[in-house]
Amino acid sequence: MALTPAQMDYKMDEHFGFEARDDVAGVLSTLATDATHDIVGWPAGPAHGRDNARPFYETMFADLADGKVTSIKRHYGDGFLVDESLWEGTAAGSPFGIEGRGRSLSFRLLHVVDFTDDGMIQKEAVWCDMLAILQQLPQV
Repeated sequence: MALTPAQMDYKMDEHFGFEARDDVAGVLSTLATDATHDIVGWPAGPAHGRDNARPFYETMFADLADGKVTSIKRHYGDGFLVDESLWEGTAAGSPFGIEGRGRSLSFRLLHVVDFTDDGMIQKEAVWCDMLAILQQLPQV
């Protein structure tokens, strides 16, 4: 049976909630065990398997603090959604290799997410507005 938009929303909101709390185990629990996790442009490339996504989240939670994701628009298909969101918080470390120095940061995100039939995230592909990040975190 196909997932409803409400079921997909529930899983994405749960995923974003764990991210907001810097809860690595919680975030990973929303992924299928054999999930593909792809932060487009991430130096290590896509991670295959839930446990292999852990290093990205550990790094992200060290580099970005007090994060809040606000979903702007979602589009739904058969077993997938596309989510346009706004991330707001603090660049506490060196997000994406850019020295944050504790500055405020906001940028748009685009998530393309495929789900398993039982509602787990099977594939998460994420694009970040790197130009916005670079403009807000100029290097001196």
